Amino acid sequence: MELHPLLVLAIAICVVFLLIIRMKINAFVALITAAMTVGVLSSQVGWGEVMPEVASAFGRVCGGIGIVIALAALIGQCLMESGAADKIVRVFVRSLGEKNASLSLMTSGYVLSVPVFFDTVFYLLVPLARAMRVRTGKNYLLFLMSICAGGAVTHSMVPPTPGPLAMADTLGIDLGVMILVGAIVGVPMSLVGLAFSKLRNQQLDVPLRETPGMTLQELEILAAKQEGELPGFALSMSPIILPVIMITLNTLSGALGVQGPLADFAAFIGNPNFALLVSTVLAVYILMKQKGLALSEMQGTVETAFASGGLIILITAAGGSFGGMLQKAGVGAVLGEMSAQMGVPMLMMSFLLGALLKVAQGSGTVSMITVSAIMAPLVQTGLPYNPVYIACAIGSGSLVGSWMNDSGFWVYTKMSGLTEAESLKTWTPLLAVLGLTGYVVSQILSIVLPLQ
Repeated sequence: MELHPLLVLAIAICVVFLLIIRMKINAFVALITAAMTVGVLSSQVGWGEVMPEVASAFGRVCGGIGIVIALAALIGQCLMESGAADKIVRVFVRSLGEKNASLSLMTSGYVLSVPVFFDTVFYLLVPLARAMRVRTGKNYLLFLMSICAGGAVTHSMVPPTPGPLAMADTLGIDLGVMILVGAIVGVPMSLVGLAFSKLRNQQLDVPLRETPGMTLQELEILAAKQEGELPGFALSMSPIILPVIMITLNTLSGALGVQGPLADFAAFIGNPNFALLVSTVLAVYILMKQKGLALSEMQGTVETAFASGGLIILITAAGGSFGGMLQKAGVGAVLGEMSAQMGVPMLMMSFLLGALLKVAQGSGTVSMITVSAIMAPLVQTGLPYNPVYIACAIGSGSLVGSWMNDSGFWVYTKMSGLTEAESLKTWTPLLAVLGLTGYVVSQILSIVLPLQ
C-alpha cells in the first residue's frame, strides 16, 4: 500500500519523539532509525536503496561539517583551558556592563554569521557563554539564546550565506539590495529574539552542566584567577576573529569578481576548513604558552576535544540524513503544491512554504532554495513591491519549526549541555519568534517602502 508523503512525515516524527523523548535512546541511533523508517515507508525509495540512501545523505552532511566541528571543538577546548574565553568575557562585561552581556553576544552572533555559517559561529561563541556563566553565576540560558538570536538571523537573511545568496539569484534580486534589506529586517528580529530570550531565561532554570571537555570545577578555578594571569585580549580574540577575516576575504573576492591566482589564493585561505585549521593552531599555541606545555603534552586536550566533537558530528550528520530521506520521499514537493492550490497571498505563501519545508526536511538552506524556485514563476507575473520581500519572507519562514531533524538543533543542544526537551522549549520557540517577527517586518516594509 502506498502511503501519502505527509503520513510518512507524521510517522517519522512520532518515531523520533518516541525513541528520544520517551525511550531515551541515543539521538544518533534514533535519527538513523527515523531516516530508515522514512525510506521503508516511502514509495519513492526501493527497499534495496534505503540504507545506501541513508548512508549517502549521512556522508554528504558529514563531509560538509565534520572537519569544522572537530576543529571548532578543539578551539573551544583550548580557549577554555587557557583562560582566553574568560579573558574575552571579562573585557566584554567591563566594557558594556554586566546588564549588556547578552547584547554583546547577540551582536557578535549577528555580525559573525554574515560571512560564516551559524554552526561555526555557535561553536566559536559558546565557550564565551559558558565562561560568562561561571563568571557571573547566572543567566546561562540567556547567554546561549542571545548568540542564536543574532547568528540565526543573518544566516537566514543576509548574503553571502548560501540560502539568501541562492534566493537573490533565483528571484532576480540585486545582491546589494538583498544584503541591505536583509540586514534591516534582521535588526528587529534579533532585538525581539533577545527580549524573548530574557523572558525565557526568567521562566526556565537551566543549570551549567558538564559537557565533554572541561569540568565545572575546572571552569570555576579558571574563573577565580586574577585577570593578570590570563592571556591578553587581542591574543585571546585571535582564534575567533582570524577565521572570520579569512572567510570574509574569500567572500569579497567572489563579490568583486576577482579572477586568476589571487582568486584561487582567496578561495584556499577562505575555505572554512582551512580557516578553522589556522585558528586551531593559534588556540593550541595560546594554551601551550599560557600553561608552559610542550606539544607532546597536548595529547589529552586534543583527544578530549575530538571525543566531544565526534559525538556532535555523528548526531548532526544523522539529523541531516533524516532530513535528506524526507526530501527523497517527496514531502517538500507535496507541501509546496498544497500551499499553491490554496490561493494564499504571496508573502504569506512564501513564509508558510519556508516553514513547512523546514519542518519537513530540517535544512533552512534547502528550504530557502526550494521555496524560492517555487515562487520564481509567480514573482515574474509582477508584484507591487520589490521581490526582496519575498526572499525575506522565505528566509523568515525557514527559521520556523526547527526541531530534531535540524543540524542546528543538535549543535545547540550538545555544545551547550542542554537536554532535548530543554532545546525544544528554548531553541525551537526562539527561532519561531525570530521567523514570525521577520515576516511581520517584511510585510510592513513591502507596504511602506515597496522599493519599486
